[in-house]
Amino acid sequence: MKLIIDQTAVDEVLRIRAEKDDEQVHLRVTVEGGGCSGFQYKYDWDAAAPADDDIIFDQVIITDPLSLKYMDGSVIKFNDNMMGRMFQIENPKANSSCGCGTSFSL
Repeated sequence: MKLIIDQTAVDEVLRIRAEKDDEQVHLRVTVEGGGCSGFQYKYDWDAAAPADDDIIFDQVIITDPLSLKYMDGSVIKFNDNMMGRMFQIENPKANSSCGCGTSFSL
């Protein structure tokens, strides 16, 4: 199982690390039940040591094995446009997603 981390996402995490002056902070991405489509992505800044079963991608993004199961093959990008600044996941497993892009169904 894998995630593809676009350079835009790596650059934004590195920018946040510099802003926080903390080289240990990671972006934790998880999948939870809920949202308007059944599942939703959750993003957190995490400076704690990764758990033993955590998976780290490109040294900047952390997820857990269960969340990765739902995101396998996804691309994580960072968008900065007129709609706002946000991380976005392009998930090939998703059958549908909501308009804001934070929830999806399988």
